[in-house]
Amino acid sequence: MAKQPEQILEEQLVTQLTKLGYGLVLIKDEKELVANLKHQLEKHNNIQFSKKEFEKVLNILSKGSVFEKAKTLREKQHIVRDNGDNLYFEFINSEHWCQNQFQVTHQVTIEGKYKNRYDITLLINGLPLVQVELKRRGLELKEAFNQINRYQRHSFGANSALFQYLQIFVISNGVNTKYYANNRLQSFKQTFYWTDKENKRLTNILNGFTAEFLEPCHISKMICKYIVLNETNKILMVLRPYQFFAVEALIDRVINSNKNGYIWHTTGSGKTLTSFKASQILMNLPQVKKVVFVVDRKDLDYQTNKEFNSFSKGCIDGTNNTNQLVRQFFNDTKLIVTTIQKLNTAISKKQYLEKMEKLKDEHIVFIFDECHRSQFGETHNRIKAFFNNIQLFGFTGTPIFADNAVKNELGKRTTTELFGECLHKYVITDAIKDENVLKFSVEYVGRYKKKETATEIDIEVEDIDTKELMESPKRLEKIADYIVANHNRKTHSREFTAMFCISNVATLIKYYDILQARKEAGLHNLRIATIFSYASNEDDADANGFLPEELSVVEEPAALYGLQAHSREKLDEFIEHYNQMFDTKFLTRDSESFYNYYNDISKKVKERKIDILLVVNMFLTGFDSPTLNTLYVDKNLRYHGLIQAYSRTNRILNELKSQGNIVVFRNLKNATDEAITLFSNKEAIEVIIMKPYEDYVKKFNEAFIALLTITPTVNSVNELQTENEELEFIKAFRDLMRIKNILAAFSDFKWDDLAMNEQLFEDYKSKYLDLYDKVKSDNQKEKVSILEDVDFELELIHRDDINVNYIIQLLIKLKSRVQGDVSQTEKEIFNLLNTEAHLRSKRELIEKFIQENLPVIEDTDNIPQEFEKFWNAEQQKAFNQLVKDENLAADKTEKIIEDYLFAEREPLRDEVLELIEGDKPTVLERKKVGDRILNRIMTFVETFINGITGR
Repeated sequence: MAKQPEQILEEQLVTQLTKLGYGLVLIKDEKELVANLKHQLEKHNNIQFSKKEFEKVLNILSKGSVFEKAKTLREKQHIVRDNGDNLYFEFINSEHWCQNQFQVTHQVTIEGKYKNRYDITLLINGLPLVQVELKRRGLELKEAFNQINRYQRHSFGANSALFQYLQIFVISNGVNTKYYANNRLQSFKQTFYWTDKENKRLTNILNGFTAEFLEPCHISKMICKYIVLNETNKILMVLRPYQFFAVEALIDRVINSNKNGYIWHTTGSGKTLTSFKASQILMNLPQVKKVVFVVDRKDLDYQTNKEFNSFSKGCIDGTNNTNQLVRQFFNDTKLIVTTIQKLNTAISKKQYLEKMEKLKDEHIVFIFDECHRSQFGETHNRIKAFFNNIQLFGFTGTPIFADNAVKNELGKRTTTELFGECLHKYVITDAIKDENVLKFSVEYVGRYKKKETATEIDIEVEDIDTKELMESPKRLEKIADYIVANHNRKTHSREFTAMFCISNVATLIKYYDILQARKEAGLHNLRIATIFSYASNEDDADANGFLPEELSVVEEPAALYGLQAHSREKLDEFIEHYNQMFDTKFLTRDSESFYNYYNDISKKVKERKIDILLVVNMFLTGFDSPTLNTLYVDKNLRYHGLIQAYSRTNRILNELKSQGNIVVFRNLKNATDEAITLFSNKEAIEVIIMKPYEDYVKKFNEAFIALLTITPTVNSVNELQTENEELEFIKAFRDLMRIKNILAAFSDFKWDDLAMNEQLFEDYKSKYLDLYDKVKSDNQKEKVSILEDVDFELELIHRDDINVNYIIQLLIKLKSRVQGDVSQTEKEIFNLLNTEAHLRSKRELIEKFIQENLPVIEDTDNIPQEFEKFWNAEQQKAFNQLVKDENLAADKTEKIIEDYLFAEREPLRDEVLELIEGDKPTVLERKKVGDRILNRIMTFVETFINGITGR
């Protein structure tokens, strides 16, 4: 059998689950689900609910969002019984996770906005906590992912909304299987494969995955212990397999030994979440007095505090000074986050010693973040000498080996010497294979001439790396101009942001001044910012791999920074530019002011409000921003310093972000190869570094040929007979878009290199979007379509810089051109209207303006006002037609649109039906009429309001 039908796969999986210990229960609908829940909760809590008492239980279960329900699931519950007694019970036993009731059911039907039937549901104590959605072999997993998102919109929240208690989703086509937490905000990129301890994937749902991951005790443990409730974003997060195994290894070591150890998880793989979960579990062990999480800079202290508290609100108290740190060692705080500097002060300064010595024999667990930065001085020995009963654990993405160890006063020291055995390893090749981080695209830019005897030959930068050349104004200006010219290409028209790491503060200042001067001259409008420490300028000639912040181990913040007048004055000048750009009032008055500036920059880079951040060392380690995709490098980097810096760019985000772009203005080819070899192996270079431009040209041309076999011409897309044929075209063109997305980031990219010209690409894109529009309109009908679950990956098409204002500028250009040039501009406008997804709803109106209004406008300066007048008139006309056709109250309809725009909450069907004046639809008509009106309102908003202004 070439393809395994879903039904056979479903039956085999249910059989396997029952063999693992799940009780098979047949539940057809909501009523049977609720009845089963009552019975299972009674069995689990060894009680009986009366009808009224169980109504109170259902009332508790009905309240709140998915996030709030996840909290309800884990909390102890209380109701007052019919006889007035207090009754305490639980929905799940979190401490003894195996001691719950496990059931499996399939084909449960829930009717909400639409009727949906779910594949396989795992019930724990009667609540649906795991949902498995299956697709037949050969189909993309993304289709199952999209199907679950559709269930989220249409039925999970219906009736008693018990399916909003789902904690984990599993999607599979039999041979490939992934899992993820119940979090509507995540993309398909945030779905994970399960692996064994050695990072070997278990992808076949019947052969490996189910026995390991869905085994009752294990899935219950994942739900009870390894789902994190992120308080900041109000979302559920689930640990990936390597995070799970790392935490398990740490717990085992603390419970069963007094040994130390370290975790090697590559940069970008989520060490903060891993270390938080380890800290949270360890601090609750009865034999552990305190867990102390140690970082080595105040900015990381702040950052780690913020991240930890986002995972569990109020779980830690930040230590603002050493006095407070010492107090926390003696109060009820179980988890402390502090800097290595304050910890060192607490165990070495006379005023603290008498008190701290009372802790000498207590069992304290120390966890060191990025341990290669914080633990290679005298402080490590001091901590070990002071405490008698401690365990030290390190987390690092780039361990120190003999090859990259730097000699200090204690000689060369490796991570193994300091912490002992590596307890779990997850290297960059593992992360790329699992699609948890992106590959790097590294481009080396710049060759310089050097005279030798009578001839001139090209010499790589590395060979003539002299201070005079590297800091010459001519070179810096050329690099600045290159960045300005290529930044939009690298960042997909500023959809992403970039950092520029520079060898020293003096050179950074020169670069900033050059870029600022060009901005003031009108040569670019990039939003640039910078931050650097106040310490004396430091020549980076050694390039030893470390990225220090030039801070010594002293008490913070009093004497932390030795200010150099020139660099501080320049930073003040640059901060003033920042203040003018963002209407802020930052200063360098003291360390607190400096860190307020630091934190604001961090926030604005993540929000894409800064285009390029210039740095020397800051932000090159520990900074996590998925919206950053490009690193410009004019600095010698090696080993762990290089990997750490490059890894700022390779966080997973969406389909548009296909790689981390590294643009190097020095010859770091050998250093890059050495670093990759050290932290993985020699063969890993091909896995980690993207292929050359020519390889992607070849892949594009091959994908183009594949497209032509399905649709030889643009018009042949119209002749596709079945949805299966349309699906093949969608997939073929999507493959083409993905490769073009990668190609577009190369500086060398030009359409002339490809077998397909740009106009043909745009024409096919228009047909692709026609199918998207068709699916969108079909989704308003009660019809099952295989295209409903296809991800069209519109992020590969959408460009924020193309909007209605942009079209208006083209109209001005069209009107002011001589007749011979008009056709080209018209062609450009109609191309955009056909191929920009967010403009297509406005296409007919803009075409109407071009044909009817533009010819009679004499002065091009009047086009924006005339367009606005036209647009407002058409909007009012469409609104009047909508309320007339559907017999709606105009004022209430206007109000519901305003509420939607400001609250970003789609109106409910009942709210829409309240707009109808006169006779209301019958019960049988309510759904159809309500959905039709809602669809017309949303189409009105999309056409006339969304996308009218730029970003």
